[in-house]
Amino acid sequence: MMRFLRRAAIVLLVLAALWLVGLWRFAASLPQDIAEPDRATDAIVVLTGGSLRVEVGLKLLAEGKATKLFISGVYRGVDVAELLRVSRQSPDAVACCVVLGHTADNTVGNARETARWMASEGFHSLRLVTASYHMPRSMLEFSRAMPGMEIVPNPVFPEALQATPWWRSRNGAALMAGEYTKYLIALVRPWVPFAPMSGASD
Repeated sequence: MMRFLRRAAIVLLVLAALWLVGLWRFAASLPQDIAEPDRATDAIVVLTGGSLRVEVGLKLLAEGKATKLFISGVYRGVDVAELLRVSRQSPDAVACCVVLGHTADNTVGNARETARWMASEGFHSLRLVTASYHMPRSMLEFSRAMPGMEIVPNPVFPEALQATPWWRSRNGAALMAGEYTKYLIALVRPWVPFAPMSGASD
């Protein structure tokens, strides 16, 4: 029994070490800037759930980076006028070109909801706006839901992760560890049907 427990402890330590190495590499691989800021696409897609995302999407639309803005994962009952008011955006400038999606409640749902809307519009390219730490998982799910779609990542950089290195902040470390774990789950989900689908806003 003791031999079994020692072996189990060694296995757990090795797995924990691998997880920590993977976490560090994941954090180091996150985008630090916007690779193609001036590139135009058919649509801009914003995933709700974090600060600045909607504001950035509206700004990109006003700058003419796309003809339509789709905001996925909006709470039911919220309309375009309310979003524009909260974001302090002039309705006359962009209200005609903003579409809200109300069915998604996680990243997989965001991807599927967006895929249906893109197909209905006949669009072939999109600029994806979400938090930098959420971008790897979002790109993974969107690529699965829309094979062949041209997806341009447009990360938003939350102030909470910019003020101090993530590993020096309890909230930053918890956020990064949680997102890395969700990314690992997303990677294996096609082969593990019971793997959970985590939230879009995390």
